[in-house]
Amino acid sequence: MRFPIVLVTAALSLGTALGQNHPIVLHAARLLDIEAGRIVTPGEVLVEGERIIEAGQAVTHSAGAETIDLGDTTLMPGLIDAHVHLFLHPGAEDLQTVEESVPQRTIQATLAARADLMAGFTAERDMGTEGAGAADTAVRNAIDNGSIPGPRMRISGNAIDILGGHEDAIKFNPEQHVLSNATYANSVDQIITVIRKQLKLGADFIKMYETGRDSISGERFSTPYQYTEAQLRAAVEEAARVGKRVAVHATGEPGTLYAVQAGVESVDHAFQLSDEAMRLMREKHVPAVPTFTISEYFAEHADSAETAEREKAMLDYHAREFKKQLAAGVPMAVGSDVGPFPHGTQAREFVLMVQYGMKPLAVLQADLLNGAKLLGWDGKIGVLKPGYFADVVAVSGNPLDDISVTQRVAFVMKGGVVYHRP
Repeated sequence: MRFPIVLVTAALSLGTALGQNHPIVLHAARLLDIEAGRIVTPGEVLVEGERIIEAGQAVTHSAGAETIDLGDTTLMPGLIDAHVHLFLHPGAEDLQTVEESVPQRTIQATLAARADLMAGFTAERDMGTEGAGAADTAVRNAIDNGSIPGPRMRISGNAIDILGGHEDAIKFNPEQHVLSNATYANSVDQIITVIRKQLKLGADFIKMYETGRDSISGERFSTPYQYTEAQLRAAVEEAARVGKRVAVHATGEPGTLYAVQAGVESVDHAFQLSDEAMRLMREKHVPAVPTFTISEYFAEHADSAETAEREKAMLDYHAREFKKQLAAGVPMAVGSDVGPFPHGTQAREFVLMVQYGMKPLAVLQADLLNGAKLLGWDGKIGVLKPGYFADVVAVSGNPLDDISVTQRVAFVMKGGVVYHRP
């Protein structure tokens, strides 16, 4: 859903004033206690400034507090998308990264951030600017200082890949020297140099491409790895030197196993995981981030019947493997890969994760509890409890009965600021 800029600006100003000048009580028919895995009836949240003071069936209604009655809705923690691309939009991805300037793409990213926030996503992890360098630093900082509306952001800057790797511009005339959508690093020394540069430019974590391109024939899925376990371990150690972590685009073996052995923070996409990779992910608490929505979108918007058939086969294979991963106890986080499909529509990921085998509560716990840990905000977001940031959304209906209500967010507050209300 798109909102006029003037509405967003007014909401930002109003919410800031409300959050700073007097307490706010949010009242609704229900409240999701995500840690206990239950619905509280009715539900209330007391907010002062940017923090939650109380949450439960009833809270203190002090003199001067404003009550916002949200009626027959469920109060929930703000949603988390652990895999987004603010600098991408629907259309030919390889062309937009070549034809559109970084300033143009940065403007697009600010609009994407607003759309995601209005859809209830109050925290996100941006998994690479796809050739826009460190422009995400500017977007994150503008959100943080209140200049533009958007989710809390963890950013990676430009991702890292090898020459001829997954994001390299291999379809273009080589004489034109079209750059990769990621930053080349072909050895340990180069990996360390690039990581140091990304962190200098403001990255919160490092994103590396570990596999690609993918192919499937019947039940046989294959994808070449880009970095060895030793190279990935060097990246993890360099990031850890300054308290940062590494996430990987990794769709299949042996790259997924190399990544887990090296100590990455998440395995994003995870179409295929070996028994050993699943065992290590369970033991190390390394989540998979399935990103089903992007696969569904590519299958439904393919430019040819052949491509559509391939994308559908890939999605079906992933769904089958996902059930094996759940049975093996692989932890999950929720990320949609939004960007190539419209920003603000990524709650579809919740629906697909339920469709492919998870219970609604398990999906929401994967999103809110595991997502908060993955973004490094454990104890700050993802739960409605005292001391946490007042990131609160309201949905029409009970998400434990019908997960699709996450696609219909009626109210959005981030850090005590009301951005959208009925």
